[in-house]
Amino acid sequence: MKRLLFAALMLTAIGVSGQGRVDSSGVMTPEGGVPALGRYKVPKMPWGEPNLQGTYNANDLQGIPMQRAQAAGTRYRLNDEEFKQRVAQRDQNVANDNSFDFTLERGEEFEARFGTVGGAVSPPPHWLERSRSVSRVSSYVIDPPDGRIPAVTPAAQAAEAQRQEAQAARRRQLNGVEADWTTDRSNYDRCISTGVLSGSRIVQGPGWLAFSNEMIHETRVIPTDGRKNVGSKIKTWMGNSVGHWEGDVLVVETRNIKPESVINGQPLSDEGVLIEKFTLADANTLDYRMTINDPKVYTAPWTLRLPIPREESYGLFEYACFEGNYAMRNLLSGSRAEDQRRVEKR
Repeated sequence: MKRLLFAALMLTAIGVSGQGRVDSSGVMTPEGGVPALGRYKVPKMPWGEPNLQGTYNANDLQGIPMQRAQAAGTRYRLNDEEFKQRVAQRDQNVANDNSFDFTLERGEEFEARFGTVGGAVSPPPHWLERSRSVSRVSSYVIDPPDGRIPAVTPAAQAAEAQRQEAQAARRRQLNGVEADWTTDRSNYDRCISTGVLSGSRIVQGPGWLAFSNEMIHETRVIPTDGRKNVGSKIKTWMGNSVGHWEGDVLVVETRNIKPESVINGQPLSDEGVLIEKFTLADANTLDYRMTINDPKVYTAPWTLRLPIPREESYGLFEYACFEGNYAMRNLLSGSRAEDQRRVEKR
């Protein structure tokens, strides 16, 4: 079986060599709108399915907010003044990253000024990858047309308040100790299923597609043969995904995501479903869209879109988060040392 899988991966390593851009033709229409899904004719794999295979790099999408500034209204493209401000913010971030003033001794000061990265327990800020080009896309959210995320329901607000109170109660119980166990830390701290904008890769075989995130090293193997989803009792960190082709668009339905794995800060309810759509907007732009439909959490469905540039020369390196997670070990060992110190102090 392993030999057959390896052979399939080798035989299907057929990608389109190219380099996408944040201003490629498929990113937005000449009028500045969202392109119609499926307007580009996608080349086919030898077995007849659309060829989405390749390496994509979303770093140049940095700076795009999840939801649109209200002043932009229904505009998908930034005007010249808004674009100038976004470029200035990118340039300022780069200057902050490369500041010669940074030292470990001043880590807390830099964290207060510029955010977590650069803090005393983070990598130095010059390790960050910033966008080389700046996008004019006004927001990831494209529906509703104003780019604003619909309000959460009263029930979801009440559930969120309960979660916050439970977290506060747990912090009081810990009484200044960082963690009693790994579950006292975030998914990100634990290296669990927290993919972010960076490199990604698509590999295909007859009847399946594998989508890999460089960070934090997840690979979703999605069947594309139209099979039904599994029962609601089977829940995982990334849920269960099944797909089918609608022309050149791969439509993926994801259900059964564990409540600990949130979407935009909210857990998916038992009625929630994610509908993802993958296609090419042009030869070198992956058009990725996701619709969040959860009537128990949001007052209306909403859709986001990422036009991700192809970059076949991008190096996807091993993201050894678990193997290099010294922070978790140090947090727990430090907490045990604090426990012992308090015992000895009695």
